[in-house]
Formats: sequence, C-alpha cells, structure tokens
Amino acid sequence: MQPNSRNVAILFFTLVVVMLGFGIVIPIFPYYIVEFNAGGRELGLLMAVFAVMQFIFAPIWGQISDRVGRKPLLLLGVTGNALSLLLFGLSTQLWMLFVARALGGLLSSATLPTAMAFIGDSTSEENRGGGMGVMGAAMGVGMVIGPGLGGWLAEYSLSLPFFVAAGLSTLALILIFLILPESLPESERSVAVGKLKGPQVGKLWQALLGPIGFLLFMAFLVSFALTNFEGIFGLYALERYGYTAQRVGTILMLVGLISAVVQGGLTGPLTKRFGEAAVIKVSLLGSAIGFGLMLTANTFTGVMLTVGFFVLSNTMLRPAVSSLTSRRAEGGQGVAMGLNSAFMSLGRMVGPVWAGFIFDIDISYPYVTGVIIMFIGFVTAMIWLAQDGGVAQHPASTMGD
Repeated sequence: MQPNSRNVAILFFTLVVVMLGFGIVIPIFPYYIVEFNAGGRELGLLMAVFAVMQFIFAPIWGQISDRVGRKPLLLLGVTGNALSLLLFGLSTQLWMLFVARALGGLLSSATLPTAMAFIGDSTSEENRGGGMGVMGAAMGVGMVIGPGLGGWLAEYSLSLPFFVAAGLSTLALILIFLILPESLPESERSVAVGKLKGPQVGKLWQALLGPIGFLLFMAFLVSFALTNFEGIFGLYALERYGYTAQRVGTILMLVGLISAVVQGGLTGPLTKRFGEAAVIKVSLLGSAIGFGLMLTANTFTGVMLTVGFFVLSNTMLRPAVSSLTSRRAEGGQGVAMGLNSAFMSLGRMVGPVWAGFIFDIDISYPYVTGVIIMFIGFVTAMIWLAQDGGVAQHPASTMGD
C-alpha cells in the first residue's frame, strides 16, 4: 500500500470509529434514561450536549491544529472518544452520562476538522476532492453501522456496546500513534499567538439577515427536524411499542442506509433535473407528511415504512439547501459553507431539547410539532423561492434536451 493510501485508510478507519461511537449511543440512551428514572427532557439534553460542545470547540481545535500540527489533535480527539465511551459503559448515575457525553463532544470534535485538514495538507488539488469524499463516506459508514451495532450488542448488556466502541477507538489511537505521519511541517504552521476564536454568534445573526439568510434558516430546519425525530425516537418506540434496543437500532440503521443511498445517488440527479428550489419544496412537504404518518404506524412494518418515507424526504433537503446556498453565496464559498454548517449545528442542539421537553407533556407532540414546523417551512419556501419558478437554472437546462 502506498504511504498516502495507507494514511487515508487510517483516517477512514478513525472517522468510522468516531461516528460509530456517536451513532451507537442513540438506541441505547432511552433504556439508560428509564433505568435512571429520567424522562424525555433529560434524554433531549443528553443528545444536545454533544452538539453544543462540538459547536463551541470544533473551530478552536481547527485553529490549534494549524499551530501545533495535525497528529497531536488527532491523538487528542480519538483519546477523548475512547475515554468518553469507556465512561458511558461504567456509568451508574445520570450525571455520569452527561459528563461522558460532554467529554466526547469536547475532545472528539477535534477529529473531523483535523482529518479534513490532513487530507488538504497531503493531497494535490486534483485528488483533494476524492480524499474529502472518502472522509465523508467514512462518516456515513460509521453512522449506518453504529445504531445497529449498538442495538444488537445491547441485547447482551447495555454497557457492552460502549466497551466494544472504546476498544475500536483504542485501536485507531494505536494506528495513528505508530503509523500516521505528521502532515503539516513546522515551517508551514501558523505562528499566530492571538486569542483562539470560537463560534461568532454575532456574525451568525448578521448572516441570517443577509442575502442567504433564508437558506441558512433552512439549514437549521433540516437538522432540527432530523434530530427532533432521532433524539426522542428510541424513547417513543419504547413507551408506545415496547421495542427493544435491537429493534430501535435496526430502524435507525435503516435511517442511515436510506440517507446514504439518497444523498449519494438520488439527490444529485433530482436537483439537476428539477433544480434545488423544487427539491427543497417537495422535501419540506414530504417531511411534514412523514412526521404525521409516523404517528399512524401500529406494526413494525408500518414503523419501518413511515420512518423510511420521512427520512427519504428529509435527507434530500440537506444537499439541496447546501447546493443552493453555494450557488447564491456572495461573500465566498468557504464563508457560506461555514455558515451553513454552523446553522446545521444549531439545529442539532435545539431539535432534541425541544423534542425531549414536549415528549414529557405527550409522547406524540414531537411529531405533531414536526408536522407544523415543516409545513410552515414549506409555505415560506413556496414564497421565498418563488423566483426560481420551481426549477433552478442550470447551464444544462438552458440548452434544450
């Protein structure tokens, strides 16, 4: 194996493991919550704290990696992931889960931006897109495998999935330490000594009032809707259907598979044929309908079908919104995509907290409010995106068939 191929393989495995650790907890947390006599509010906060820590610290770790190099930050991120998972497995009280979740978000958030930076350092411009694509695929694989593996292993013990994932993180740590070289020479490192900057909340608000403000709101709505579903689904399935962690994990693995297939093979052709604006409108309406359909399911097959329909609709939103944001950006692609990512992070914070709080009022309310919010999004998109006429003007569409 060529050195660069070996490095990419190590980074691929590392991101699979980190995202596996993120996904593995989702079908298990509801059963811990019940065991610790907590409810939806605590589950929502537990899901959100990881996103909060990522939102705050990911940009800081990126700046630090520019100063000290990539390898130390990768080692830190993977070590944090392993320690977080180990603490999950050893948790006997609710506060321990929160500490483990916060620690995981704080330290493992160093992994993704540093891995992307490593690829940027070590690949030519011609091959960089392919390298970034491999990293994105690694994240997808981890998110698909994680919930299923977590649910299946939890049939033996609720703590077993965490110990397995911690072991895999330790293996990744060893590979990075022993084999992965440093990609950023000392001569190319930042010599800045200024203050490290976290997320710029003021700039986010200004951007929301700018030319792409509506699309940034859509980016928030996409993440809000998905985490509003994912954050509370396990507890909903336990209370309404009495599902085991294995069944919940199987359903969430289906969610990951649909997301991967749709984003990889369906969204591109649809946006090319009909335009981003049309895909956004249809996806918002489909997501609203999907939320409602999930409340009607009474059998396992029905749950799989209605969840699948919701995810099929919602998954097309993210790439379509990102693509339209990129095309309408006026202040630079990097800035626009950074803002897009920031608003998606905000959605990942608010979605599970909202779902958890109203779940404690009535278990159907997260899905009822999902219908309302996504339908409002659909109506506003019909108005704001009316200028597109439902079809974005791509070069291919102006040349005739």
